[in-house]
Amino acid sequence: MILKIHSIFPAHINEIFKKLQEVKTLQYISSPYASFVSENPENKIWNVGKVKSFKLKIFGIISMGTHTIKVIKFSKNEILTNECNKCVKVWNHKITLKKLNGSKTAYTDEIELKAGNYTPFVYLWAILFYKHRQKKWKNLLKHSENSLF
Repeated sequence: MILKIHSIFPAHINEIFKKLQEVKTLQYISSPYASFVSENPENKIWNVGKVKSFKLKIFGIISMGTHTIKVIKFSKNEILTNECNKCVKVWNHKITLKKLNGSKTAYTDEIELKAGNYTPFVYLWAILFYKHRQKKWKNLLKHSENSLF
């Protein structure tokens, strides 16, 4: 199943891209729906071709085991990752950024999910999760002069 969630962020594309490069941004925007605890805490930025592994917990309590994220592309306008865990065999994620007039950016999460019989349930959770992430993004950008994490 394919899911697409879109928002307009009140920030310049460069500010958003800078924050996207840091693993801690994923950890901040995902909480409390999901917690990603790095299995290698020294890896603080994303690199094309590299695979990062995280202990994934839903709502901080339901363990999903190891969630792996392989970065396929990482540019200012598009980020592609291939992800998976024990329940979701395919979790391909594309983030698209488009500069708008002024200091605004169009931000889109597009996710391909395959989880066998669990796919409809994962899809419904993912709708809530990605809407939550975009709301947290807006909060992060609104308070960008203050450190939230």
